[in-house]
Amino acid sequence: MIKEVRLAELYPVMKEVLESGGTANFNPHGTSMLPMLHDDGDRVVLKKPEGELKKYDLPLYRRDNGAFVLHRVVRKPENGTYTMCGDNQWHLEKGIRPDQIIGVVVSFERKGKKISADNALYKLYTRVWVNIMPLRHLFIGGMRKIKNIIRKIIKG
Repeated sequence: MIKEVRLAELYPVMKEVLESGGTANFNPHGTSMLPMLHDDGDRVVLKKPEGELKKYDLPLYRRDNGAFVLHRVVRKPENGTYTMCGDNQWHLEKGIRPDQIIGVVVSFERKGKKISADNALYKLYTRVWVNIMPLRHLFIGGMRKIKNIIRKIIKG
């Protein structure tokens, strides 16, 4: 039997494990990190960041409202805070403080295959995807429009 547990319930244990130098993993949910992460079984592995995050890192952080978010660093620290964005988004979230960072993704697993954050293809993906951010809304919006048109045609 599989039991789904909310990240908020795991957070105290996760924090303790990460603070002691261990790793924590969980299945992310949502679509904000598509196409990289899918919520149909992908799993991410986190560790406590060593020093300042770098552009392209993928941290788990907690917003002031308590929400847990897994988004990419798209700008180096400005005034001591980070700018984040999901891979399936184009709106920037500015002002993420270092004290909000819980951990950073060191690898993820899809269908039994583990992919390290140090993998050359993964690094290439992150750089290309972040740098085409100004064009994402055209690509993503265009794909949504095409899907909607296809749905309308199918429905008759």
